[in-house]
Amino acid sequence: MPTQEVAHRGLVLLGCGKMGSAMLAGWLKRGIPATSVYVIDPYPSEWVLAQGVHVNRPLPAAPAVTLLAVKPQMMGDALPQVAALGGGGTLFISIAAGTSIAAFEAALGDDSPIVRAMPNTPAAVGKGITALIGNACVTEAHLALAEALLSAIGQTVRLDAEAQMDAVTGLSGSGPAYVFHLIECLAAAGEAQGLAPDLAMRLAKATVAGAGALAETATEDPAQLRRNVTSPNGTTQAGLEVLMDPQTGLSPLIEATVAAATRRSQELGRG
Repeated sequence: MPTQEVAHRGLVLLGCGKMGSAMLAGWLKRGIPATSVYVIDPYPSEWVLAQGVHVNRPLPAAPAVTLLAVKPQMMGDALPQVAALGGGGTLFISIAAGTSIAAFEAALGDDSPIVRAMPNTPAAVGKGITALIGNACVTEAHLALAEALLSAIGQTVRLDAEAQMDAVTGLSGSGPAYVFHLIECLAAAGEAQGLAPDLAMRLAKATVAGAGALAETATEDPAQLRRNVTSPNGTTQAGLEVLMDPQTGLSPLIEATVAAATRRSQELGRG
């Protein structure tokens, strides 16, 4: 991680809830000095206060990065606290869902380099994935710095256009909730077949976690991994015949799910 500039000029974290705390933990672990981090949060946790970072103290004149991690509905009240840092010297990174780059340019100045990013909740365990896109002022060096900071909570991907952010929100932003519900459904189905609730839930959690880890590390694509598990006329094939029904199976349901979340992201973005 290119920590030298951040260590020298400072990093401002506006908002330090669950996602902000996950990022802060990752940065400190990767070598960013606690004394280079300035946290602005009206209700800092005991954990944050114990890290040795500056909390609600005067900010440096031109920090390397200001990361905006407050909830979208709080952004209007919080942003004025860092608006004076706009104007080109500080890179702004926003992880606020539904808030466009144009909205930040209006508040910070259109000469400010701004990266809009969408992480997801597995960031809490360092297993997130964050999509990002920059405005016209963002350079390759800015993007590399943003990726380095955001990689503290998982993988990063770059988008070609900001309009793709709504689909990202519908897929990976909201996606963990879909997977959690899949775990609920698998456990309930196991109970229906006679398993004890605790056992069914343990089996469901481990199955989803293990399959996800295998899918991420295997050289084969998920379709081939599915075929590898499916013996002709076996138990898996019997289950997949229900799950892969073109009218009533999982594929049309997931397509409709992601589409609904994407539309809602578009609506929220329009205000």
